[in-house]
Amino acid sequence: MDRIASFQVDHTKIGIGMYISRIDGDIITYDVRMAKPNAGHYLEYAAIHTIEHLFATYARNTEFSDNIVYVGPMGCRTGFYFLTRGLSHENAIKIVHDSFEFIASYNGEIPGVSEAECGNYREHDLDGAKKSVLPFLNATQNYTVEMLNYDWHIK
Repeated sequence: MDRIASFQVDHTKIGIGMYISRIDGDIITYDVRMAKPNAGHYLEYAAIHTIEHLFATYARNTEFSDNIVYVGPMGCRTGFYFLTRGLSHENAIKIVHDSFEFIASYNGEIPGVSEAECGNYREHDLDGAKKSVLPFLNATQNYTVEMLNYDWHIK
């Protein structure tokens, strides 16, 4: 079998940031990396679950809701995939950054957390989610489109 694109990225050379992972026609997959790969610190499952609910809810309630295809966690527990259609890179960066600022300051009931709405409604950690987004927010202040390229960070 062919190696998929995400396994062809040298994970020893990338860190916290947002990257263009792949482009498939009009769908762009962004790698929203919240923890440095293989560095020994990974996102906790309950925090990931809460980030997923808040990130997806926030992003799908922006003016660009029709451009959001998918928000979901990486199995390696270092970040999220963010898939868009017909959205500029500038707006993708803004949505992710605004979503994470929203999470960092969120106080309230987590959306979609009931037995009827979620397959694992008991496993959430709002405090953990809030702490988990901070390194990304710090690392991506003044992020630009040029910085979305993996190679830009490896220089």
